[in-house]
Amino acid sequence: MAFSDTLKQLPGVSHLAALQLIGADDQVLATIENKPGQAGSLVVYNHLAQTFGAITPEAAQRGLELYAEHTVDAQANVGKHPNIDRLFGLIERGETLRVKQVFAL
Repeated sequence: MAFSDTLKQLPGVSHLAALQLIGADDQVLATIENKPGQAGSLVVYNHLAQTFGAITPEAAQRGLELYAEHTVDAQANVGKHPNIDRLFGLIERGETLRVKQVFAL
């Protein structure tokens, strides 16, 4: 299934301004905002956090499946898709990120 079709099947995120990804040391490692260019990743990461409780290596693997054709492009062009690159890294390192929702006003 194409990424655009997958997004239509996942829960909406209009209530969110962003997601903060938090490492083991309680530091915010990244923020995915609800804006063009990041909105698809916000949907995917929010879904993974809701389903798995955090972005675990297992959740990251599912995320790579959800990103579909973009995962293939990310493998061929490291750095082009940082939110996908992050999932590869979590799997490789066996790390987990906690997720904090930032609600829209």
